[in-house]
This record gives sequence, C-alpha cells and structure tokens, in this order.
Amino acid sequence: MSFSKEVKEELLKQISPARHCMIAEIAALLSICGRIIPGEDGRISLVIHTENITVARKYFTLVQKTFNINTEILVRRNMAVKNSTLYILAVHHEDAVRIAGAAKIAYQGVTEEKGLMCDSLIVQNTCCKRSFIRGAYLAGGSMSDPEKAYHLEIVMPDEIRALKLQEIINTFLIDAKVIKRKRYYVVYLKEGSQIADILNVMEAHIAMMSFENIRIVKEMRNSINRQVNCEAANINKTVVAATKQIDDIIYIRDTIGFEKLSEGLEEIAGLRIAFPEASLKELGAMLNPPIGKSGVNHRLKKLSLIADGLRD
Repeated sequence: MSFSKEVKEELLKQISPARHCMIAEIAALLSICGRIIPGEDGRISLVIHTENITVARKYFTLVQKTFNINTEILVRRNMAVKNSTLYILAVHHEDAVRIAGAAKIAYQGVTEEKGLMCDSLIVQNTCCKRSFIRGAYLAGGSMSDPEKAYHLEIVMPDEIRALKLQEIINTFLIDAKVIKRKRYYVVYLKEGSQIADILNVMEAHIAMMSFENIRIVKEMRNSINRQVNCEAANINKTVVAATKQIDDIIYIRDTIGFEKLSEGLEEIAGLRIAFPEASLKELGAMLNPPIGKSGVNHRLKKLSLIADGLRD
C-alpha cells in the first residue's frame, strides 16, 4: 500500500463528533466530485462520481450519520480508464435538498456541467476547516512516497475552488501554492515540515508520525553525507596543497640548496619533506619552539614565493 493510500485509509476512520464538521467534510467531497442533476418539476438529484472506494465509503458514512439518509450506490466499469471502477452515489428529491441546504450549496439554476460550489459559511470554525481540508484530500489528494520526495497535492476542478482551498489551508500558517495543470488547478505543498503540519491539521496523526520518522532519518543521512563530502573535500584540498609545497621545497633544494634559506624556513622545509601527510598544526608542534598553524602557513608561503621566483 502506498503512503498516500495509507493516509486516506486513516482519514476514512476519522469521523468528527460535531454535526457541523461532518457537513463541512461532505461539502468538500461535493465541491470536488459532486454534481447536481436537475429533474422534472424542479426536483434535483445530488450525485457523486468517484473512482476511489475510500471516498465512496466516507461519503456514505457521513450522509448516514449526519442526515440518516441511505444513499443509492451504483458500481460501474469506467470506460474512460482501463481496469477502473466508477462508484456513483446519489440521493434524490427532498433528501438532496436537505444535504444541499445544509452544505450551503446554491443549486437553483445550476446545470449538471457547472458542478457545485459551497458557501464560505460552512468553514467559519477552525474545526470545520480541518474537516473541509480532510474531505478535499480524500476526494482529490495524493502524496509522494516521503522516502523519495516531499510532495502533497489536491486537484481541484477550477481556479475559484482551488484558491478557496488555498485560503483555508493558509489559515493554519501553511503556505500552500496553486498551479494550473491542463484543465485542472492543483493546490500543493513541497516542504517536509508543512506536509507534516497539514497531516496534523487533517488529524492523520499516525501518518504524520510515520512521515516525521522518515524525514528525521533522511535529514540525518543527508547531514552525514554533507559532513563526509566536506571532510573529503578538505582532505583533497590538504593533499593538493601539501603536494605543491613539497614540489616547491624540492625545487629549492635542487636549485640553490637549503643552506641559502633562513633557519626557520630550512627547518619547516625539512619537516614538510619528512612528513608529507602531516597537517599544519602537526608540523608546528614538531618545531622547537612550537608555532601555530598560521606561523607554519606563513613560512610555507615564503618557500612557495622563493620557488616561484627561482622558476621565473
């Protein structure tokens, strides 16, 4: 089972005790995959189309608990997608009007093609905002495997609903972004800390802990890799510098000899040749009296200048 599916399975079991929160989650499901189908004499049918059985189960449960309405369920083969099943959940007439009224859906004059739009009054409370985000993720959300990448997105039918969802998410100090993808709009997050926050907002606490554990391990691994790479680069830099120093010292020895050097330069030159792998600090400790790294570096630079002058 993918991590995204694990999150949805956990959210399926998360039922808010408050009726207004359940209505907010129903509103989110309807805003993404719901339809109003007008009939004769002004009667309407409220229908949800989804390929995700988790969405179908959650919608059925919420409608049953909130309105005590048994939803009509049809299962069909989805001809548009190979090996896919389409779940159709419908309520009719007075039941449809009850749900639409509770979810603040303006259905007068709405055709099947326009879809549904829920009023902002449905998400006035913080708890209702949590439920709305949870419903939106169930209906149109997905998430990458955190072992590979950090990416959570919710696909919305149009820009108006995408911006509305972004605004709701941002009230929790989570910086959601919106991008257009073909004919849909996608609300997405790419930062690990913010994905953990939104999992917490949706009350997917088990998934959040699993995500955080993976994130901690990855950050530790990346930190170790950076440290190893840094140390390797420093070692390489030290080896290159030591090789250049030894080449300069040998050139001086073969050209004019060490006897032309001052006592301090002659001493450090001999030590560098004798201990090619020693650090500047170690070389300084071998001198009598000992000197620091900056002193050793200063003498080696002088030797380098002498060698360059001789070459010129």
